Amino acid sequence: MENIQKTKKKPSAFFRILKGYFFNHKLATALSVLCVLLVAVSSFAAPLILQNVTRLLTETLENPAQFTFEASWGQVLILGSILICCYIISIIAAFTFSQINAVVGQKYMDELRQEIFKHMEDLPVKFFDTHDKGDIMSVYTNDVDTIRQLVINSIPEVLMCSCTFVAVLIIMSISSIWLLFIVVIGAVIMMFSAKHVGGKSSKNFIAQQKIIGQEEGLVEEMMNGLKVIKSFNHEEESKAKFDKINQEFNEVSTKANIYANILMPIMGNIGNLLYIIVALVGTLLCIYQVPNLSFIPGTDGSLLTTLSVPTWIGIIISFLPMVRQFTNSVAQMSNQINTIALSIGGSERIYEILDEPQEVDDGYVKLCRAKYDENGNIVEVSNKKEATIWAWKHPHQADGTVTYTLLEGDIRMYDVDFGYVPEKIVLHNITLYAKPGQKVAFVGATGAGKTTITNLLNRFYDIADGKIRYDGININKISKKDLRESLGMVLQDTNLFSGTIMDNIRYGKLDATDEECIAAAKLANADSFITRLPEGYNTVLRNDGSNLSQGQRQLLSIARAAVHNAPVMILDEATSSIDTRTEKIVTEGMDNLMKGRTVFVIAHRLSTIQNSDVIMVLDHGNIIERGSHDELIAQKGVYYQLYTGAFELE
Repeated sequence: MENIQKTKKKPSAFFRILKGYFFNHKLATALSVLCVLLVAVSSFAAPLILQNVTRLLTETLENPAQFTFEASWGQVLILGSILICCYIISIIAAFTFSQINAVVGQKYMDELRQEIFKHMEDLPVKFFDTHDKGDIMSVYTNDVDTIRQLVINSIPEVLMCSCTFVAVLIIMSISSIWLLFIVVIGAVIMMFSAKHVGGKSSKNFIAQQKIIGQEEGLVEEMMNGLKVIKSFNHEEESKAKFDKINQEFNEVSTKANIYANILMPIMGNIGNLLYIIVALVGTLLCIYQVPNLSFIPGTDGSLLTTLSVPTWIGIIISFLPMVRQFTNSVAQMSNQINTIALSIGGSERIYEILDEPQEVDDGYVKLCRAKYDENGNIVEVSNKKEATIWAWKHPHQADGTVTYTLLEGDIRMYDVDFGYVPEKIVLHNITLYAKPGQKVAFVGATGAGKTTITNLLNRFYDIADGKIRYDGININKISKKDLRESLGMVLQDTNLFSGTIMDNIRYGKLDATDEECIAAAKLANADSFITRLPEGYNTVLRNDGSNLSQGQRQLLSIARAAVHNAPVMILDEATSSIDTRTEKIVTEGMDNLMKGRTVFVIAHRLSTIQNSDVIMVLDHGNIIERGSHDELIAQKGVYYQLYTGAFELE
C-alpha cells in the first residue's frame, strides 16, 4: 500500500501573531499573568469578606446579647481592612498590567513592522508586479493597527475578564448553587446572543478590512496618475470608480457597526434582568427558608444546609455584586469579538506577505576586490586602497579550490526563452554577444521584449530555457547581490528618494565621498543645474523630486549610475524624458560614462544609438535584425524603414 504523506498544516495567522507576542516577551508575559492572578484573587476574596461582614453585622443587630460591641466591631474592622487591602492590590495590579501591555504592545508593533519590511525587501520583483502597492501599504497601517488593538486592548481585557469570570464562578458555587443555576442560564443566553450577533458583526468587519486595502490602493493609484486624470478630463470617471468601492465599504462597515452597536445593549439588558431575577429568587429562598445547596459542606457534613435569615441576607448581598461582575465579564469579552475578528483578518493579510517565498539566491560566485601579484595572478585583497581591479571569486566544491576571474563585462545569451507566466513565452531563442566595452542597442515596438532582456540580466526573473554567461560564468551561479553590484542602471522612470541631492546621487554608492558624487554629477552634466539651486547639493528633495523638471530628475539618475561606476551599464530609455537640447548635453556625459564599459541601450530615438557597435531589432520576442547602423541601413529592412520614417515603432 502506497504511503501518502500528509502536508503539515500551518498554524493560523492569528495563532502565529499571538505566539510571536507572548513567546518573544516572556518576562513581560509572566509579569502580566502575575498581575492578572492578583486581580483575580482580589476579586475572589472581596465577596467572601463582604459576605462575612454582612452576616456578622446582621447577627450582632439581631442578637446584641450574644455579641459584645468591641468584639463584633473589631472583627468588622479587621475584615474591612483586609477588603480595602484587596482592592488596593487589585488597583495596583491592574494598573501595572495595563502599563506593561501598553509598552510591550507598542514594542511588538515595531517588531512586526520591521519583520514585514525586512521580509518585503527580500521578495522578488514579481511580487510587486502582481500586487497593488496601496494594498501593501494598508498592511503596514490598518492591518498592523488591528494587531495593536488586539494586544493592547483585547487580550488584556479578555484575560482579565476570564480570570474574574472563573473566580466569581467559584465563589458563587461556594455561596449558593440555586442562585448560580440562574446565573448560568443567563450566561448561556448571553453567549448565544454574542455568537449570533457578534458572528455577523465579525464577518462584516473582516470584509471591511479587505475593502480598506482596496480603497487605499485605488487612492494611491489616482494620486500617482492625477495629472493624467486631469489631462483627459477623467475626474468624473475616477469619482464614479471611487464611489463604487467606497459605497461597498460603507455598506459592509454599516452592517458591521449595526451588529456591533446592538450587542452591548443586549448584553447589558440581559445582565440587568438577571440581577433582578437573582434578587427576587434569593429573597424568596430566604423568606421560605429553603435549604441552601453549595459545594462546601455544612456543620453536619451535608451539602444541603438550612441557613438562618442573617446568613441568607449575607449571601444575597454578596451575591448581587458578583452577578454584576459575572455579567460584565461576559459582556466585556463579547465586546472584544469585533476587535478579535478584525485582528484575524489583519493577521491573515500580514502573513500573506510574510508567507510569500523570498527571492532565492543560490549563487555562490562572489564579487571581490583584487589586484595582480608579481606573477600576474589575480589575488583577493581586503584593503580597499590596495585593490586595483574587481574579480569574480569562484569556489569549487569538488576539490575545495578557488579561482578568480577578472570582471570585464563580457555578457552572452544562448537560446534564451522566457515568459512571465510559464504558458506565455515572450522571448524566443534569444542569442546575443556583448564583448567588454561594446555598446549593444535594442530597438523595437513596445512589448517587443527589450526591457525583459535587461530584467533577465539583473535576474529580476529567471529564464525558462537557455543560458546566460557573464565573463564565462553561468549567471545562475553568481550571487544576485554581487551580480547587481556589477551592473549600473538608468531607467526611464526615475525614482528619487526623500533627502538631499547629494544623498540621492550617493544612493549609487553609499560610501562615496562628496567629491566622488560631484565628479559623477559633472560627468552626467548635472552639476550646472544643481549649483544653480538655492542650496546646491544640499537641496532637499521630496515627493520623488517633484520640485525638479523631468529632465533634471533623469540627470540625477544618470549621476547616480555614474558614481556606482559599474563595468556594465543598462540604459532603459534614459533620454526619453529629456528635450532635444538637453539630450545633446546628456549624450556627451553618457558617452563619457560608457567609455570602457559594456553598455546595453534601449531607445526609441534612433539618433542616440547610431554609434552602437551592434543594434538588434526585436519583434514579438524575436531578434529579427542585427548589425551596426550602416549595415542595417544597407539591408533596407525594418530598421531602415524605422530610420527613414516609413513606419513608427508603435
